[in-house]
Amino acid sequence: MADLGALKTAIEAGDRSGSIRNAGEAIADGTDPRTIMDTMTAAMAEVGRRFQMNELFVPEMLISARAMKEAMALLEPVLVKADVRPEWTAVVGTIQGDLHDIGKNLVAMMLRGANIKVIDVGTNVPAERFIEAARENGASLIGISALLTTTMTGMKDAVAAIRAAGLPGIKIMVGGAPVTPEFANQIGADAYAPDAASAVDVAKQTVAGG
Repeated sequence: MADLGALKTAIEAGDRSGSIRNAGEAIADGTDPRTIMDTMTAAMAEVGRRFQMNELFVPEMLISARAMKEAMALLEPVLVKADVRPEWTAVVGTIQGDLHDIGKNLVAMMLRGANIKVIDVGTNVPAERFIEAARENGASLIGISALLTTTMTGMKDAVAAIRAAGLPGIKIMVGGAPVTPEFANQIGADAYAPDAASAVDVAKQTVAGG
């Protein structure tokens, strides 16, 4: 019988080959794909908790997230076959004028690990691209990041444009090193995530809040 504890440990340790091997064994053994996915989600939640406690740092989070991503690539076809679909869809990207993507990539990986479909529109993203991607994919959330103080004003313009587009039920979450809860409130965002580790909980609470 597949050892899901070993899968969880491998993801937490960033062991890509171990993650792939253990996920493959669980699939081959006929383990419920939901159970496998829950194991992966729990592993990334633990990684996030350790990051918040300063027991892990960004490079280690990235390594764990990549291990989870490779295991998830094996699991996704099985989930589709079992008709297990993502809870909802999020569009994520870095605001226009900003080419930094480490934080955005981490958030995307964490969201995927929590069974949320992610449409990553990349860096240097204008408001129109966020709107287009959200409309095309029926997204419930748009996540916008910035690392440069000089690009924060673009967030305000993007939020205004998204609101003006009238996308039904869309929520907007912002984050990044220079962004604060006060700034998020000032520009009319629905939520602020201080880091990738907390982004999943913030995103889920924001979407669930209607």
